[in-house]
Amino acid sequence: MDILWPWFLLLLGLIPLLIALYIWILRRRRRFAVRFSSLSLVREALVKQSRIKRHLPFALFLLALASLVMALVRPVSVVSVPAGQVTIVLTIDVSRSMCSTDIQPSRIQAAQAAADSFIQRQKTTTQIGVVAFSGFAELIHPPSNDSETLQGAVDNLLVGRRTAIGSGILQALDAIAGVDPSVAPTVSASSSNAVPTPVPHGAYAPDIIVLLTDGVSNTGIAPLDAAQQAVDRGVRIYTIGIGSPGGATVKINGFSMHTQLDEQTLQQIAQITGGAYYNAQNEMDLRAIYDNLQTQLIVKPEQTELTAMFVGAGVLALLLGGILSLLWFSRLP
Repeated sequence: MDILWPWFLLLLGLIPLLIALYIWILRRRRRFAVRFSSLSLVREALVKQSRIKRHLPFALFLLALASLVMALVRPVSVVSVPAGQVTIVLTIDVSRSMCSTDIQPSRIQAAQAAADSFIQRQKTTTQIGVVAFSGFAELIHPPSNDSETLQGAVDNLLVGRRTAIGSGILQALDAIAGVDPSVAPTVSASSSNAVPTPVPHGAYAPDIIVLLTDGVSNTGIAPLDAAQQAVDRGVRIYTIGIGSPGGATVKINGFSMHTQLDEQTLQQIAQITGGAYYNAQNEMDLRAIYDNLQTQLIVKPEQTELTAMFVGAGVLALLLGGILSLLWFSRLP
């Protein structure tokens, strides 16, 4: 549970002051009480529950005060709620290493087949966009629920040189911003866009990025800097790494090339944005990963304010304390 206005917690300091005042008043009253020769006579005259009756209304008042102070600090909690309209941007690495045939028929073809299968299974309430990146990132198809054209966009991806993971993230965020007004466009050194106010911790937009790559970012903005912009907008990133983290030498068109998967960066991107990281060693792994994503999209985390609950508890404690005080101390007419 988080709180939005923590400075109101200072009001909880009133509780020990009120307790001290209450004890002082009780001791002051004892000075004017009738003195008995034997304390045992007093104990016998009092009923066993007299101490509870005497102090319970005050304890309920303190409980009500604490509950109302907690309402003032605006506590919030993240709960899972059914997802309605969802936007997913498939962000696919199309660098030359994706032509490797260590995953049959090739890494890029296996990725395309898994993405096509994922697109076919989505409901009409889900919009899917396609971003491809190599040395730069490009929006191949804006978010849409037209599965046929989306599959055509995925099937016609072309490979290029170098790997710009951060640029792919920014392009995907801008694609989401184009259909979701609650998500601000990205900000760069040359951009005139204002820096948005970060969303509250634990709150997420109904939009996600699925980032698939087999390499290490070697051009463009740093991936973690781009991921921070996703954090500020509440957009989760699910990362998929193809291949071995230890690296492998692959042959592409008769030439040998060493590929290295930056698994640590992909894990960090997923962690800070609220997503998850997956590793795929073959086409079956890829299909299983997309199947798992399908189940996670049924619900989305949403921040819910608990102020009303604490107000209700505080009012209930006040009413109960007042009623017991009137009943026990004969103040009713």
